[in-house]
Amino acid sequence: MSPHIVVLGAGYSGLVAAKLVAGHGARVTLVNARDRFTERVRLHQLAAGGNLRDLPLRDLLAGTAVDLVVGRVTGIDAGDRAVRLDGGAPGIRYDVLVYALGSRTDLDTVPGAAEHAHAVSGPDQAERLRGRVAEARVAAVVGGGLTGIEAAAELAEAHPGVKVRLVTGGALGESLSERGRRYLSRVFTRLGVDVRENARVSEVREDGLVLADGEHVAADTVVWTTGFRVPALAREAGFAVDRHGRVIVDGTLRSESHPEVYAVGDAAAARMPGGQELRMACATGIPAGHRAARAIVDRLAGREPRRLRFRYLSQCISLGRHDGLVQFVHGDDRPREAVLTGRVAALFKEGIVRGTILAMRRPSLLGS
Repeated sequence: MSPHIVVLGAGYSGLVAAKLVAGHGARVTLVNARDRFTERVRLHQLAAGGNLRDLPLRDLLAGTAVDLVVGRVTGIDAGDRAVRLDGGAPGIRYDVLVYALGSRTDLDTVPGAAEHAHAVSGPDQAERLRGRVAEARVAAVVGGGLTGIEAAAELAEAHPGVKVRLVTGGALGESLSERGRRYLSRVFTRLGVDVRENARVSEVREDGLVLADGEHVAADTVVWTTGFRVPALAREAGFAVDRHGRVIVDGTLRSESHPEVYAVGDAAAARMPGGQELRMACATGIPAGHRAARAIVDRLAGREPRRLRFRYLSQCISLGRHDGLVQFVHGDDRPREAVLTGRVAALFKEGIVRGTILAMRRPSLLGS
């Protein structure tokens, strides 16, 4: 009987890994809390009032031998090699486990964030924010990373009657080149987004933010995009994890403590050959899913797998529906001076996002 591969999580990494392994004749079960694929890179659009495509997982898995189980994972018994699910569902035993449970926004570290702030890391959160923004007067976006930038621009464009403020602990667009930062500043000025740089939030209240220096930033809606948290399941199972709880993996995405376990996506602490950590993005998650699947197939066939090799090409940022910024980067993710901006950049970003769905439907087309 062929080994049973169980994949936990049907995000960008997990879905790709499940389909590729199943394509080589392995017995694969994919476990996901929802029966839909979430286009996480579009959730800021949903929060601002846009509509997203409905992508049932069973449609994306049509024609494959992957068995889909819809349920929330509540525990992993590493000794017995079994996964526990909620609702009294029977456990699932595995020979090989692919851990791809992703991450969520950390709303627990700063007082008041869990009670008063909205995140955009899940569809339910984005839907709640969508309803809230429709009645908002002032929205404060906390976090100056790519998610915060995209959320602030999307909200300002879609709701011109809402005053949007972005509060960041560093400088706006820190990962961008000088040309990129200048363009971003011009777009935010055009959209009317107020930016507060080098400001640390110490508390979130119903009426806005309290900064570390005691200043109050008024807002009736707070959008939290800074910080992340991964499920505690890997740590609880006894897998070797880093300080964030992400599974520590080798160059083939295999757990350094449990050789029958692989981890991909946000829940894995994956590094390039030079030691640089992969940033959280579908641009890294999809190749990681490919490499983990290939490593599993190779080892089952008695072959030594290749290690993950990855080079960054760009950072693609949507600035509303009609503007964008593509920051070209060196292989180690340092920004080049070259950027693509405006409508062309928006179309470029849209093409990339649509390409991720092609990867979900036909992952073999993108190589491994």
